[in-house]
Amino acid sequence: MALPYMTKHRGFPGRVPGTDFHFVVRRANPKGATPLKALQRFRDRKPADKRADTAFVRALMEHFWDQPFERGNLDAGRLSWLFGREVKPHDPDTFNPADYEALLVLDLHLIKANFPDAFDPE
Repeated sequence: MALPYMTKHRGFPGRVPGTDFHFVVRRANPKGATPLKALQRFRDRKPADKRADTAFVRALMEHFWDQPFERGNLDAGRLSWLFGREVKPHDPDTFNPADYEALLVLDLHLIKANFPDAFDPE
């Protein structure tokens, strides 16, 4: 069985250094991409989870900024924490949440409001 096509974002960090918080997947799932869905972020999330979100947002901004990008090998779980808010479908009318080729775009204004540390140097 052939694997579905999945863009690999070269140079994108694989994880938060020194942790198991993954940013990318290695290979496409033969059954198709895990659907993206907006997950609610509660205020009492662990600090490590918040740091992982900030690092992921920073990596997205460094690689894509205001340009549309394919979901590709970006981790569905990590994207879902941001989906519908900081990461949005480029064209909501044709968006398929279970497609590796789905186009996404960053909402930089919302990122600045929700992740101000992502704009500051480390």
